[in-house]
Amino acid sequence: MRVLLTNDDGIESAGLKALEEALRPLCELWVVAPDREQSAASHAISLARPLRIHRAGERRFAVDGTPTDCVYLAINHLMKEARPEAVFSGINHGPNLAEDVLYSGTVAGATEGTVLGVPFCVAMSAIPNQHRFEFAAAAALGRGLLAGAQTAIVRGPVLLNVNVPAQAPPGRFRITTLGRRGYLAQVEERRDPRGRPYYWIGGPERDHDDMPGSDCNAVFDDQVASITPIHTDLTSSAGVAQLREWDLPGFSAA
Repeated sequence: MRVLLTNDDGIESAGLKALEEALRPLCELWVVAPDREQSAASHAISLARPLRIHRAGERRFAVDGTPTDCVYLAINHLMKEARPEAVFSGINHGPNLAEDVLYSGTVAGATEGTVLGVPFCVAMSAIPNQHRFEFAAAAALGRGLLAGAQTAIVRGPVLLNVNVPAQAPPGRFRITTLGRRGYLAQVEERRDPRGRPYYWIGGPERDHDDMPGSDCNAVFDDQVASITPIHTDLTSSAGVAQLREWDLPGFSAA
């Protein structure tokens, strides 16, 4: 099986190396990752500047772009003669839960694989214990997911968002839904040496909502690994039904 590995913490990150070591014995592994940290890059793609690729080893490449750039270049250029059958992104240094999936470069790397037609894509994140990261449990679950995909019938596209707490019991996981937590809104104004204002945005995490079956409840309350199937279809069925009831003066539905 041919597998592409990327991340948003950079090609030299400890999380990527742990997942690389776990997956390599099971597949033909290609690593195409940013040459520096790209956290919170979301699904940004570089269309207004050229990208450069640096060979970092056998089937290992560093790109001066986002995780989406990396996956796009890998599938449409570096691996175009034989496309990957799976894309893994991570292991991220920190959680990607609930609304994080909208901002996360890690999740975007896996999502771009789905957009480009790869049937099995996984975003993996590790939650630290008192600010100390341990990637062994997340790497083991990643290896298990790849082994499972190799023997199961993958009715693609399958896109998974995986979060593993440092204290997670070995060999256990829970299939979850996205929860809700977000961050407190905050804008901090400062002044540069010439007196001109500049701004830092983004506040601290807030407590998660108590939603049984959610990824937040699994990870924060029960300390168990969560696997959340997600998809790229953002259509709101409830929104479609509501909009059909609206009266727009001068317009009619076609």
